Amino acid sequence: MQLIWLRSDLRLHDNTALSAAADRGPCVAIYLLSPGQWQAHDDAPCKVDFWLRNLAHLSKALGKLHIPLLIRTAEHWDKAPRVLLDVCRELNVEAVHVNEEYGVNESDRDAAVADLLGRHDIAFNSYLDQLLFKPGSVLTKTGTYFQVFSQFRKVCYERLHRSLPGRVKAPMAQQKLNIKSDEIPASVKGFELPSDTLRALWPAGEAEAQRRLDTFADQQIDYYQSERDFPAKPGTSQLSAYLAAGVISPRQCLHAALQSNQGEFESGKVGAVTWINELLWREFYKHILVGYPRVSRHRAFRPETEALAWRQAPKELQAWQEARTGLPIIDAAMRQLLETGWMHNRLRMVVAMFLTKNLLIDWREGERFFMRHLIDGDLAANNGGWQWSASTGTDSAPYFRIFNPLSQSEKFDREGLFIKHWLPELAELNKKDVHNPANLGGLFGVADYPSPIVNLSTSRARALAAFKDLPSRQSAAEPND
Repeated sequence: MQLIWLRSDLRLHDNTALSAAADRGPCVAIYLLSPGQWQAHDDAPCKVDFWLRNLAHLSKALGKLHIPLLIRTAEHWDKAPRVLLDVCRELNVEAVHVNEEYGVNESDRDAAVADLLGRHDIAFNSYLDQLLFKPGSVLTKTGTYFQVFSQFRKVCYERLHRSLPGRVKAPMAQQKLNIKSDEIPASVKGFELPSDTLRALWPAGEAEAQRRLDTFADQQIDYYQSERDFPAKPGTSQLSAYLAAGVISPRQCLHAALQSNQGEFESGKVGAVTWINELLWREFYKHILVGYPRVSRHRAFRPETEALAWRQAPKELQAWQEARTGLPIIDAAMRQLLETGWMHNRLRMVVAMFLTKNLLIDWREGERFFMRHLIDGDLAANNGGWQWSASTGTDSAPYFRIFNPLSQSEKFDREGLFIKHWLPELAELNKKDVHNPANLGGLFGVADYPSPIVNLSTSRARALAAFKDLPSRQSAAEPND
């Protein structure tokens, strides 16, 4: 008997571990509920709900192939080895198959499982699946992990030209086993159910993920480069939640992009090339997680920035969290996050830079808040994005590059359509005033909208001074403590 342990790979097609397990003989799937671990990782309730909804779809698909799906609980991951061993003994399992996950806790968990199973003569087989390239296989000439994306991307392109990662076949139906699938719980204690409105924005299942990918590749990818920065336009793929949960694979995404671009990576349609670059950014941050494990431990990638004098400003942090900053583009973006579990990527950078530069609040506060609300929350991407904006990370924005939320708003939401959608109290303002109602001095129509909580000019100067006061800038390439 083979056991496929599902984690962030909730799909039937192009699932490396699932295909490998099914090829070896009769196969059973298992998923572990770990609410204590999820809370420790700040996983959002809407994300946990998304996992459960996708598990329900996957259970039906596996059922058609006579592959039972078992549900067990390991409150924290330190319980996983014993829970899995008990199941293996009960079913006389020869080998457990998993797709690799990355991060310190994930690596420690898998090592502990492999160790305990090995002591009972049960094999533990792990496979590259959620990435195009295995971490450690894309390195600099001196054998270190890349710290600059453009250099990483160049090597990835060279590798892709030589050998394109292939998709694996879905398993065939197997003989029926005398094992019943467990019922998928509708909810998990400690994670409240999201609104029906939010759920409707993110339908579960592989068919929906594939539909989104097909629609994007057929109709929108050509305009991706020119429209992806405008939050009022449907310029992005809306696939991030499905990628984070593994409902669709990066290989499927890459092949769809290449097919729309006649097989080209670096030439042809600029939209397709730009989107492939975004897939490689996702890849880059996962490699960083492995190469520099301190970022999994709430540490800055650039050690010298640990000395930054972040402000303790709980009221300003709360205003940011509750979309009450008095800067419409910031508040509209935060409302989008709170109501949909997602935020447009350009705005993620704008609100992150506002928190870390204009408010000079520790990026870890923002990283945590995002993880607690994002349906596509992913440690590597979220940490990478926040550290980029805070100028503490790899390949980060220079500390003196500070987005001005007003100019960003005027540039990327020129007509104020995004702002007016999420801040209906500003709907009557013209397209000039809607970006900065403070100029109206509290005139009728915006009386309920708060004044800005910070002066953009003086706060920018404060941030520049804080970064200049850092001790001498060391190399980021310190030992991986």
